Amino acid sequence: MNLLWENLFRTNSKEKSLAQKLKQNVLFSDLSISEMKLVEKIVNVRTYRPSEHIFRQGEVGVGMYIIAKGCVNIYVEEIVPTTGETKSALVTQLKEGDFFGDLALVEANSRRSATAIAHDECTLIGFFKPDLIEVTQRNPTAGVKILMRLGEVLGTRLIETTTKITSLKKEKATT
Repeated sequence: MNLLWENLFRTNSKEKSLAQKLKQNVLFSDLSISEMKLVEKIVNVRTYRPSEHIFRQGEVGVGMYIIAKGCVNIYVEEIVPTTGETKSALVTQLKEGDFFGDLALVEANSRRSATAIAHDECTLIGFFKPDLIEVTQRNPTAGVKILMRLGEVLGTRLIETTTKITSLKKEKATT
């Protein structure tokens, strides 16, 4: 290794990539550079193998995940009344930039409503309830920004769910 020829001012591509991924997420989009540096130090980055469980339906939820690379399949498991067997149904496939599990950030004693499994090798950024509490304690302004955005996301999802349920009820009533 020749230190004389090394570029000492080159930024670490992983750090830059992490900052970019976080900044693209709606929860962190309003953060200043210094607030973002705090979040970067707190989040957890992990790679999952294809078919590896990220979490299972019914487990205690402790936080959310942002997909930095790869795809994640979300399944709902239900018991078939006639056989008593458990059947998994694919709900959706999430891609790079999507996030999931965010309800666990605000819900007390949260239980996962679905199972998340890595579709292919994927890298996830984990942001957990203790992380949110730490951000809020260390920088209340950043914490409020994140919580306001989280409130918007959860509100939007509630509206979408209510609209879908209403549509399904109308559809069922006409059949």
